[in-house]
Amino acid sequence: MNVPAFTRLCAALSKLALVSAVVCLIAVLLCVQLQVLGRYVFNDTPTWTEGLAMLLVLYVTAFGVAVGVRDAGHIGLESLLVLLPERWRLRLELLVHALVAGFGALMAQSGWVWTQLKWSEPKPMLGVPEGLDYLPLLIAGVLIVLFSLEHMRALWRGEAVRPSWY
Repeated sequence: MNVPAFTRLCAALSKLALVSAVVCLIAVLLCVQLQVLGRYVFNDTPTWTEGLAMLLVLYVTAFGVAVGVRDAGHIGLESLLVLLPERWRLRLELLVHALVAGFGALMAQSGWVWTQLKWSEPKPMLGVPEGLDYLPLLIAGVLIVLFSLEHMRALWRGEAVRPSWY
């Protein structure tokens, strides 16, 4: 089976986002465990663990949302779609993916603006740029646009997008 390069790229980006989300989630768990250990065992909580955990949650959420768009895990209109004729079903599905792509573009644009605006401000507990809080919006927005375009392309060709974990 000949898989188009764009589909391979989207699949690779989706897997990378999925793995990154899992790694970030494990890091969140480790940060929280370190907080609990420091507080209740050593009576000295590291100050950076809470800030890092909160930052990582942003990345877990953003990457998870992007993968959810590619794997069609978002809320859809399936109950309405099955009642429509095939030609209307295709149009409505294309419209839904176009709207999701538009939302992703707005996310990316806003993420870019806020990342730039806040990059020179350090986070108090971590000492890293405050712009890192907004970078996941940019990344997820770009991925959402790409994945929505992939779905639209697949619909036009009568194909299905395979989920990331295959």
